[in-house]
Amino acid sequence: MIYLLIEFLDELVFGVGETAWPLIRDDLNLTYSQIGLALSVPGIIAAFIEPFIGILGDVWRRRLLIIIGGLFFTVSLFLTSASHSFLFLLSSFILFNPSSGAYVNLSQANLMDSDESRHEQNMARWTFAGSLGVVTGPLLLGLFVYLGLGWRGTYALLASLSTLSLFVAIRFLPADKKATPFPSFQEVFDGFKAAFAALKRKEVWRWLILLEFADLMLDVLFSFLALYFVDVAGVTNAQAGIAVIVWLVMGLITDFLFIPYVDKQKDTIQYLRRTAFLNTIAFVGFMLVPGFIPKIIFIILVNLFNTGWYPILQGRLYSSLPGQSASVMAIGAVTDPLMKLLPLLIGALADQFGLGTAMWILILGPLALLIGLPQNGQKSQVESPPRPLTFNLRPDT
Repeated sequence: MIYLLIEFLDELVFGVGETAWPLIRDDLNLTYSQIGLALSVPGIIAAFIEPFIGILGDVWRRRLLIIIGGLFFTVSLFLTSASHSFLFLLSSFILFNPSSGAYVNLSQANLMDSDESRHEQNMARWTFAGSLGVVTGPLLLGLFVYLGLGWRGTYALLASLSTLSLFVAIRFLPADKKATPFPSFQEVFDGFKAAFAALKRKEVWRWLILLEFADLMLDVLFSFLALYFVDVAGVTNAQAGIAVIVWLVMGLITDFLFIPYVDKQKDTIQYLRRTAFLNTIAFVGFMLVPGFIPKIIFIILVNLFNTGWYPILQGRLYSSLPGQSASVMAIGAVTDPLMKLLPLLIGALADQFGLGTAMWILILGPLALLIGLPQNGQKSQVESPPRPLTFNLRPDT
């Protein structure tokens, strides 16, 4: 399916980028603060752009937006491959983030609309496709480094693969119902009005906030993992690469096994609560235990116990917004800017106190789940969703 292919490519880029940070840092002479800026600023800027993309995805031509996003997604990868300074690299990332939002997030919205009764199950499939991409990324980078093509050559290949995926998307994406060249002001206004109305509901806020905090034990931890093993654990770049591969392969296996598992789960909230508790213990062990092998064991446990967090939480968010799947991008922009500051904060604290101290911030992820999940017996959706808008919000699938 085209949507899973797009997610695979997006996470392939992520897997290459996060594994390449030691190489990029040495090549461009970056500080921790600059790395934190590169991880934070593009997301913060995108948070002010993506709401408009999300609203347009609900009220206008979603297929066209996906294709335009794919075009700029490809261009940003070419720019990253040509980066020879921090500002050039940062600029390519700034272009990449909203482009990924249009190309990837709107594709996810289409997938969610294909079967509104199976949000968590389809999110599990989506997550597995992403995990496969993330695992492939470091392997691809390692091959290109071995061949002497480096991280720039890897990004050039990613741009080429993105070009191919764009052609596939043009061929297979369902047609837009609307053929108007531009959306009306009233349509956009009504879309934002509906999105802001959803923010009055506590249930929407719950899943928004928990998604952001859960990401501390997902993408944010992975972003600093290679640097942590090199700079804190004191291992070689090769050993750090092994740690990253172990993390990724473990995630691939558990995400694959989670697809049939989630179908059998009658209470995913209790599943989240149990795994959050175990994840907290595993992360503390990872941070405190000395030695490469013990840390590998604990990082495997951390990875195991965050399985299913993203598909369950994101699925719950979609379920709380019937008929407004693309508007998830707009609503998410409320919390994104603050949470995107955390990598920058970690980078700044790492420059002052060391990365080993700064990474303790990540424990807020499982703790937030333990505090914020619905209590035993509490309904996960206690409020009625808003009444449907008068215009058609559902895309072709």
